[in-house]
Amino acid sequence: MDRIEKSEKEWKTALSQEEFDVCRLKATEAPFTGKYTYCKDDGIYRCACCSNELFSSDTKYDSGSGWPSFWQPIGENSLKYEKDDSYGMLRIEVMCAKCDAHLGHVFDDGPKPTGNRFCINSVSLKLEKH
Repeated sequence: MDRIEKSEKEWKTALSQEEFDVCRLKATEAPFTGKYTYCKDDGIYRCACCSNELFSSDTKYDSGSGWPSFWQPIGENSLKYEKDDSYGMLRIEVMCAKCDAHLGHVFDDGPKPTGNRFCINSVSLKLEKH
């Protein structure tokens, strides 16, 4: 996978303020406000910054958390993970493997078969409908 690297200025030009804040500065959209929270359309969820394929609608489910949730990424190499101990909690941050965009976090309280809950900010995603 070819990596995408841009300067902060280039990202600010390419993204909306909200996309920049979430994807590049690791902010979080308010729960139950994202455009994909309740979306049931079929398709591929791509990175808002670089269009990397991240999740399939086939693995999306309603976790009740307030953010779009998926039980599995589209591919093993589509995401990267880092330990996040901000706000006094230990979590696993989920990022796009192609451009390092902050997507959200993964938790181990999801449904079978994986047991994972990828809790993702809508603003970091773009749905390519089937």
